[in-house]
Parts: sequence; C-alpha cells; structure tokens
Amino acid sequence: MTSTTPRTTTPTIAAAVDEPPARFLDLVAAEWIKVRSLRSTPWVIVLVTLVVTGVAAARALADYNNFPSYDALTQREHSFSLGDSFPAEAYLTLMLAAVSVGAIAAVSEYGSGLIRTTTVAVPARGAVVLAKAVVQAILWTVVGSVVALCSFSVAQAVLSGRDAAISLGDPNALRALAASALLAPVCALVGLGLGVLIRHSATTMVAGTFVLLLLPVFFSSRKPLSVAFANAMVRNAWQRLAQIYGTPAEAYNGATVGGSWTVYVLWPLVALALALVVVRRRDV
Repeated sequence: MTSTTPRTTTPTIAAAVDEPPARFLDLVAAEWIKVRSLRSTPWVIVLVTLVVTGVAAARALADYNNFPSYDALTQREHSFSLGDSFPAEAYLTLMLAAVSVGAIAAVSEYGSGLIRTTTVAVPARGAVVLAKAVVQAILWTVVGSVVALCSFSVAQAVLSGRDAAISLGDPNALRALAASALLAPVCALVGLGLGVLIRHSATTMVAGTFVLLLLPVFFSSRKPLSVAFANAMVRNAWQRLAQIYGTPAEAYNGATVGGSWTVYVLWPLVALALALVVVRRRDV
C-alpha cells in the first residue's frame, strides 16, 4: 500500500508596495498637460496677442497721422506715447481672456466629471488648486510679458517716424510695462478662484467679467468711500500704474503706486484663499 504525501506548496507573500504620494511638481506637470490639451487655450493666447498689438499699432498710427505737439492736460510733449503702447480697450480684452482661461482651468474639470478622478488620485484638494494656480501664474506671466513687449515695441516703432517714441528708460515706462504684463496673471488667478467657488461655466464667466471689468464704473469719484472702493479695483489699479497719457497723480482720486501694487497682490491671494477653504469643505 502506497501512501501519498500531500504536496506542500510554499506560500508566497506578495509584498505590498505603496506608491509614493504625488509630489507637487508632479501635480504642476499634470495641470500643465490639462491646460495644454485644451484647444481653446492657444487660440485665445494668439488672438489676444494680435488684438492688443493691433490696437496699439492703430492708436499709434492715428497719432502719427494727426500728430499732436502736446497733451492738453499735462502740457508735456509726447505724453500720448505711453498711452498708445498700452491702450485701455486692448488691455480690457486681455483681462477678459485671462479671467476666462483661468476660470476654465477649474470649471472644465467639474463640468466633465474629471474632478472626481483627480480627487481620487490626489486626495489633497488644496494641493491641486495650488498646482493650477502655479500653472496659470506662469502661463499668463509669460503671455502678459510678450503681449506688453509687443504692444510697446510696435507703438514706439510707429511713433519713431515722428520722433515721438519713448524708451523703457523714460519715466513711468518700465512700471507701465510691468503692470501691463502682470495684469494677465492677476486676472487669471482671480478667474481660477471664482471657478473653484462657483463651478459653473457661464456663471463664472459673468462673475469674472462683472467684477473685473464692469464693477469699477459703478463707483462715484465724489464720495470718499466710493473712491476707496474704486481704487481697490484691479482695473483702476492698472490704470494708475500704467499712468495712461501721462495723467498726473492727483487725477487718480488718491490712488497711489504702492496701493495699486497692493491691489495686484491682494486680489489673487484672496481669491485663492477662499478657493482653498471651500474646496476642502465641499464635496466634489
């Protein structure tokens, strides 16, 4: 009689390997891929660059053909040259484009449902919002700098035919260039914050347009409290820093250069702070 010995198998213990948590740079890279994959992003950037540069060229050409000898308000020769480089209507277009793309960076994920996948992969929702903010800040700082340099260079090239061109070494020129370049990332970050708060495309676009572009016109220049609110608006801060057409400082209702730079800093910080609080407390 033969006895069969049961075959023994050596148990294999699978070592559970925990995946390392996503690093912040990985989140930034992922958010950059998302932004780059949106077909609207490059089109918006190209169009806004062409619009701002084209309007600056048109304004400079108008002054070239109707060459004024001085500005009636300041009595300073060629005070129009800086205003031609940074025309208000063109930079309002830049503000609209930046706040819209910033909002889409947040709203598009909620609309498509991708935010659930993102949240599962990265439970730290605040880190995701900050990664989006870094991408938007870098992207629109580059875009704003290119746009500002293009509009300034084109306008001064046209005005040079009348010996009315100015350089970046002229008073207020470098500050106006920096303010115009940084206007784009400020608006983009405000749009991102609104997108996280509202989470609805149309409502976010309307809110961003109203807050940044339309709200400043509702404030009176005669009442002190209304003036204080007006000076706290991004649009008015840009106009003060750019000092359009060489307008003297007293014409800006008490707005100061330092206060206007503070407005540039506080608006995106407040928008992102509110977004971080809300995103941690609200379900996706």
